[in-house]
Amino acid sequence: MKSFTNVNPKSRQEVMALLKKAVEEQQTASLAGGGSDLLGMIKDDLVAPDVVVNLKDLEDLREIEPHSQGVRIGGLVTLQELSQHPLIRSQYTVLAEAAGTVATPQIRNVGTLAGNICQRPWCWYFRQGFPCFKHGGDRCYSVVGQNQLHAIFGGGPSFIVHPSDTAPALMALEAMFRIAGPDGERVVPASDFFVLPREEVSRENILGPDEVLIEIELPPARQNVESTYVKIMDREAWTHAVLSVAAVLEIDQGVCRMARIVLGAVAPIPWHLPHVERMLVGQRITTELAGNAGQAAVSQAQPLAKNGYKVPLTEALVRRTLLSLAG
Repeated sequence: MKSFTNVNPKSRQEVMALLKKAVEEQQTASLAGGGSDLLGMIKDDLVAPDVVVNLKDLEDLREIEPHSQGVRIGGLVTLQELSQHPLIRSQYTVLAEAAGTVATPQIRNVGTLAGNICQRPWCWYFRQGFPCFKHGGDRCYSVVGQNQLHAIFGGGPSFIVHPSDTAPALMALEAMFRIAGPDGERVVPASDFFVLPREEVSRENILGPDEVLIEIELPPARQNVESTYVKIMDREAWTHAVLSVAAVLEIDQGVCRMARIVLGAVAPIPWHLPHVERMLVGQRITTELAGNAGQAAVSQAQPLAKNGYKVPLTEALVRRTLLSLAG
């Protein structure tokens, strides 16, 4: 592990200045919120920053603020705070449940929302330092290797899966992401934040080296909405999802008026299912309809040699999740 400089900026402006300076001096800068993932990556020589920009002193990014247009959540809000916040639990349940499933209580106490959204893949080839696409190499070792936990949607040339629990929930809630950069701030839909490997194989989102995800904006809560996050893991202890479903349904007098379904851990980005949503809107969610929706959810799946089990698992979990929300 090479030595690096740690800096503790006191404002967003100072963060931007430090990142700009690093780019100009051709240095590598890494951002630290909770720092749990970054520290491990540095120790494992997966990243070698010249500068670590520690965001811990930016108190304005630790707030959950309701307002007339919805809710603003600072990027440094911890996953534990998010999972326990009364407003999030009552009106944006899918997000509270997603945050509450991440890792362990110890990690949730320090891990931040922005960090969870922006974490790097947990593919074992990437984490073990293989010269794969994510390391600037020219191949994805999982294609003919150990691919039990890899993508069944959207893969190629890399077949990683996005590791975030909160990202599918935020996409299902139609959240907006506020990004700060050298030219000011911009706001993008959660659905436009993530990047497929076929678009940019070396990274998972649109952030540049001098940009920071500073805030998440949730739309106003809607009436008659039920939401949930369901996660399947291969063991009960600390681990990532094998499969997850984030679902948001508006049901009025037994009829589905709005639906948002997003899968996690099955694609290099949170995997939105608009064709399934169209099946549900205007309908009563019966056992038959939920079963048809589950089948439609996997109609475009392209499993690898060892992850075909994810197809029936996804079909069943979508069906079960819809039926649970419909009562």
